[in-house]
Amino acid sequence: MAQPVDLAKRVAAREETARKAREQYTYRQTVVIEELSAGGRGGGAKAGEYREVREVIFSPAGERTEHMVGKPFNGLVRLRLTDEDFRDIRDVQPFLFTPDQLWLYETRTRGDEVTDDGIDCWLLAVRPRQVHQGMRRFDGMFWVDKRDYSVVKSEGVAVPQILSRKEENLFPRFTTFRAKFCEHWFPVYTHSNDELQFSSGAIRRRMTIKYEDYRRFGAESTVTFEETKK
Repeated sequence: MAQPVDLAKRVAAREETARKAREQYTYRQTVVIEELSAGGRGGGAKAGEYREVREVIFSPAGERTEHMVGKPFNGLVRLRLTDEDFRDIRDVQPFLFTPDQLWLYETRTRGDEVTDDGIDCWLLAVRPRQVHQGMRRFDGMFWVDKRDYSVVKSEGVAVPQILSRKEENLFPRFTTFRAKFCEHWFPVYTHSNDELQFSSGAIRRRMTIKYEDYRRFGAESTVTFEETKK
């Protein structure tokens, strides 16, 4: 199949339909961030953990909102979670490349690849045109289904890394998997296991985010899974 010259625009249009569809769903988001001793691909012993559960729900008036389930648990020792970390969890790890984002990013096709699930995909590299202080952007790769231009997987890092005399705020590489709900692909699982090189010493940070129990607002059950990654 020949690569279309306007691949990025087709992907963005498809992502916009996915965004609008996802806004009609409730779901539960579970975030676990583990601090491990550095060394080796998998890291060492667990030194601390942060955990939170949020539900994205609709109010009786039909307004979409987030609700924290219980209290977050923060047992991290050396790692400190910042506003940027939580912005990334909300906006970058489940990043949707919608048309309003097109002018912010450079894109380039990196060939094609068949996923482990047998989906024939274009590889679309996406990087910010500019990154300034206060911004949070995605820098990485999309796996784009050749059949309908849906993003089925993304891999990358949130930028910019923040390094100054007063502050070190480093962010890990991650992979986000999606699953098909009716005709749209929504994020279902994010995984990261990366060693962050702070001046005070390396810290391995392992993160999982699960987006579960997708339910269309006003419907008892309209969700079907075609793919699950754990």
